Amino acid sequence: MTGGSQDPGGGTMIHPAAVVEKGAQLGEGVRIGPFCHVGPEVVLGDGVELKSHVVVAGRTTIGPETVIFPFAVIGEIPQDLKFQGEKTALEIGARNRIREHVTMNTGTEGGGGVTRVGDDGLFMAGCHVAHDVQVGNKVILVNNAALAGHCVLEDEVIVGGLSGVHQFVRIGRGAIIGAVTMVTNDVIPHGLVQAPRGKLDGLNLVGLKRRGVARSDITALRAAFQMLAQGEGAFADRARRLGDETQSDYVREIVEFILGDSDRHFLTPG
Repeated sequence: MTGGSQDPGGGTMIHPAAVVEKGAQLGEGVRIGPFCHVGPEVVLGDGVELKSHVVVAGRTTIGPETVIFPFAVIGEIPQDLKFQGEKTALEIGARNRIREHVTMNTGTEGGGGVTRVGDDGLFMAGCHVAHDVQVGNKVILVNNAALAGHCVLEDEVIVGGLSGVHQFVRIGRGAIIGAVTMVTNDVIPHGLVQAPRGKLDGLNLVGLKRRGVARSDITALRAAFQMLAQGEGAFADRARRLGDETQSDYVREIVEFILGDSDRHFLTPG
């Protein structure tokens, strides 16, 4: 539909100045503003809104009620010289807010082929989500934060403005990264990272309290952090001892994260 149609049915509205390629699949109530371009392999879920000047390309699926703001480019090919045009995909969940100038790329064959973004995320202006990244639910990327290829961000992570995450880094659930920070190693769940070269300075206590985590679990997490910082033996050995001793599911989550597979080292407590 070059030029689009005002109402193709199902409550969907396409501005006459938008271009929706033949083959694109649009759910009910989709709204596509002026000067948007939607590629032929794109799937837009019910209630998706493209404000204006939005490009959605490639094999991209966008979940219901996600809103994308002007000048975002979603689903273009990876910024990876190894990419040779293979068919890869980008999957975005429901109810995300993707602000101006955000870029999200499809995956690569060597990285599993799919970049994934969960539900209920906020991606502020200028953020970048690179190829093969896996982003959980309720994640916030503040302005101009950038995720390099193959990163994993678990649920409820916050990455501060102008911060960068190195390729293959994992960031555990509920962790927070301060502004203007470079993260080069894995971050434990509920960790607090700040400083230009990314130091693990403590726990995300504010986030834990906001989520209503019990005082007993917060106390257990504080004790676990101290043991990881000052206990005897290697970092992984301290984590194993924690796993044997703790009764807190939150501490076990940290232990399992530390003992899981990773291509990077950890940011460790100072």
